[in-house]
Amino acid sequence: MKFDIMRDRLLAGLNDVMKAVSSKTTIPILTGIKIDVTHEGLRLTGSDADITIQTFIPVEEDGEQLMNVSATGSIVLQARMFNEIVRKLPTNEVEIEVSTGFATNIRSGKSEFHLIGLDASEYPLLPEVAEDRQFSIPADLLKSVIRETVFAVATSESRPVLTGVNWRILDNELICVATDSHRLARRKIQLEQLPAEINSVVIPGKSLNELNKILEDTTDLVQIALTNYHVLFKTDDVLFFSRLLEGNYPDTSRLIPEEYKTNVTINGKALLQAIDRASLLAREDRNNVVRFETLENSTVEISSNSPEIGKVEEQISVGNLEGESLKISFSAKYMMEALRAIDGQDVIIQFTGTMRPFILRSIHDDAILQLILPVRTY
Repeated sequence: MKFDIMRDRLLAGLNDVMKAVSSKTTIPILTGIKIDVTHEGLRLTGSDADITIQTFIPVEEDGEQLMNVSATGSIVLQARMFNEIVRKLPTNEVEIEVSTGFATNIRSGKSEFHLIGLDASEYPLLPEVAEDRQFSIPADLLKSVIRETVFAVATSESRPVLTGVNWRILDNELICVATDSHRLARRKIQLEQLPAEINSVVIPGKSLNELNKILEDTTDLVQIALTNYHVLFKTDDVLFFSRLLEGNYPDTSRLIPEEYKTNVTINGKALLQAIDRASLLAREDRNNVVRFETLENSTVEISSNSPEIGKVEEQISVGNLEGESLKISFSAKYMMEALRAIDGQDVIIQFTGTMRPFILRSIHDDAILQLILPVRTY
């Protein structure tokens, strides 16, 4: 195998696939990156057995020559070392040549590295993906769906299925739900040409976070294909495979209340900033709890009290206040993350009582819903 390539393009491809490489893997060859060179271009693959990312660099793009291939072939090179070497090479032209015994020479300018590679045939194969369960979403919409749900997944492994986001398709609607059993984030999207109903798949939160870093903020379509064990996200030059989580995701629809006793319409940004200020004192206290109380004349009071430090109170006028008066306490962190997901729009908060879950929605649409369990304070 022998080729030369523009260093910046190689580095951009490496940046993507390195997101899947883990030093903690139990399979030694997965600490490497697989390099496949054909006359069409260069394929880089990185994997930790849960996530696999593959990126393709064509020989030429938009009339510009990106690489020259003298001899095709495949090799696996130690990922961290190869990435560091490419990053620090002196010129933008890199020549890579593999001779007998997987010895690999990397040349750039007057600099030359010799690495010992591994046999590419030992590298695990990519999962097979059938054509039937496929649909596509614009990349910018997919990014916002991830941002609006993934923060609510569980971080503890005690219930592994809750560390992922549940996706299902019902009546031409994709419904994405994440919960850690203290709060819940739900996002719905209407899509054309969805496959027949997909009961339920659970995509690890970690995978969605890594995917979010790779996706460009454009309207280009991302193809999504599902198997029983994997999901594939495919853009023009990147394939992103993730293992699905096993187990039954709980039915969360029953958690969302049907009737409400108190409705508050309020500016999301003003509320977020007030809770942020109140949490300065709450943060010192171990549980970071903020109180919310409805007052007369269409105002609410946000307060926090820490016996050792002091207290803070702030009143905010609200757009609309209906129903019973209310005092409720909640985690400042959960509330702030929910408000950020709704992204500074005016929100409607609907309460069913002091110790019952309450929900937040944008007043403009029902697509994003956040549910939070209050904290019992005496």
